[in-house]
Amino acid sequence: MNHFELKNHLREAYMRFPEAEVRPVIGITGNFEDGQLRLGRGYYDSIVAAGGVPLVIPPVADTDVIINSLSRIDGLLLSGGGDVNPLWTGEEPSPLLHGINRERDLPELLITRLAFNRQIPILGICRGIQVLATALGGKVAQDLSLLKLEEGKTLIKHSQDADRNESTHTVTVGRGTILSQIYDAPKLHVNSFHHQAVSDGGPRLRVSAVAPDGVIEAVESSEFKSILGVQWHPECLAQGAPLFQWLVSCATAWRQAQQLHDRVLTLDTHCDTPMFFPQGVRIEERDQRILVDLHKMDEGRQDATIMVAYLPQPTEHPTEYADQIFDQIEAMVRRNAGSIALARTPDDLWRNKRQGLKSIMLGIENGIALDGSVERLRHFADRGIVYMTLCHNGDNDICDSAKGTATHGGVSAFGREVIAEMNRLGILVDLSHAAETSFYDALDISRVPIVCSHSSSRALCDHPRNLTDDQMRALAAKGGVAQTTIYSGFLRRHGESTILDVLDHLEHAIEIMGIDHVGLGTDFDGDGGVRGLANSSELIHFTLQLLARRYSEADIQKIWGGNFLRVMAQAQQNKA
Repeated sequence: MNHFELKNHLREAYMRFPEAEVRPVIGITGNFEDGQLRLGRGYYDSIVAAGGVPLVIPPVADTDVIINSLSRIDGLLLSGGGDVNPLWTGEEPSPLLHGINRERDLPELLITRLAFNRQIPILGICRGIQVLATALGGKVAQDLSLLKLEEGKTLIKHSQDADRNESTHTVTVGRGTILSQIYDAPKLHVNSFHHQAVSDGGPRLRVSAVAPDGVIEAVESSEFKSILGVQWHPECLAQGAPLFQWLVSCATAWRQAQQLHDRVLTLDTHCDTPMFFPQGVRIEERDQRILVDLHKMDEGRQDATIMVAYLPQPTEHPTEYADQIFDQIEAMVRRNAGSIALARTPDDLWRNKRQGLKSIMLGIENGIALDGSVERLRHFADRGIVYMTLCHNGDNDICDSAKGTATHGGVSAFGREVIAEMNRLGILVDLSHAAETSFYDALDISRVPIVCSHSSSRALCDHPRNLTDDQMRALAAKGGVAQTTIYSGFLRRHGESTILDVLDHLEHAIEIMGIDHVGLGTDFDGDGGVRGLANSSELIHFTLQLLARRYSEADIQKIWGGNFLRVMAQAQQNKA
């Protein structure tokens, strides 16, 4: 073959279709020196060898450029280089600080935080681990000599004179860490070229490896995410390849989840964001006070949510109270008509998705909104509510609550009228918060399946708000659905709840009820949210967990609202 005949080099692509296999794209942040963008070849060679496609990202501090870049990559590699300006962590520079790189700092801090918001897998190398810590709320020691070591330990040499491909010290790998899964070894031999180190990973990062002197050599996500930072340079080491293979593997999974979200419709069946309207929140702004806004919904690839008008007990003029909440939701939707729309039916949801719009459905949480009049259900049906939670944390005139005093011994006579009218109007009966007696009464009364929009399993967490296995079986037998909620106190009685607890509750419900009767109702902004599933931006992380557990696309769609929408459609089609 003539090496300089271009057609010879094109033959491999031209002799097949598609011309290339699809591989995950890994963005690599470029170094900046002497007015030039530079990058050591070890970074991109390692990505190619691991099965990825390297894409060099220049240090440009333009959020439009960064966000468009992030939309085209499946993983992010933060490369090595000079020191990060300590002013970014609120510190003044030490005399021991080396050269900072102002061209890189802001662009890399921006891209790291924005990639983190989107759950994009990240690997940080040398400077990259320090960028991770700085961007995600940790701290970096400006020089190793400023670290406070444990008593009896002294610094080892962290800046080697040997060749870059030579290991010069060891690190101890923490049990149960990403590193331990990658290497399956308690110790690793690494190279070392640094005079700084992460001194505190902050709330989002945990230590996963340390040097013999106790210096932090690796950190990873404390929220079960694909984020890893190492202080050494694996691109120079033969044994560094597994780290790049890990990144490419995570990027492949993330790409798969993104593509799945393009095809399925993701519905959260219960959120309380309207409770924050009095604080002046705006859904079009990324606001730390709320867990659901357009930014977070977009980052988590969430299509729809059911926002409820929650009524505390007692509430003066409850019908008007609910109406003013719906007025505010409608005003919010009108203000963002190019991004979001109201929906009343499953068909509305799919139509909005096809048009690139997020959807809001309306619900009522606490039947006191009727103010004792069954006729007001017609008013709320006209406003577009899809369900009403019969009660909240106290008995009302409709039924007894799980936290009530058994006023009626179940559903009241008025409650029977309410359920019958809800059936007639096509409004789903929601029994989250209801007492067991109310639950079984409603099952008998309703001529269409009922729902529990945000209820977890009592077998795993003994709380009266949760459903017993017998309740779950009865609900499934009548065609209903139970939406696992992520309120911490309903997942675990003691200790911190995490996304793993949510999955445990979901899988228990599947075991008891079957895959056709489960889903997710987060209770976001009603105290819902746990580590690893803290807000709408992290909902795609839930999908990643489901894919890792080998759920099929069809089953994931059922979990992500398909089952709930089936029951909704049935209720709406059977209205009188």
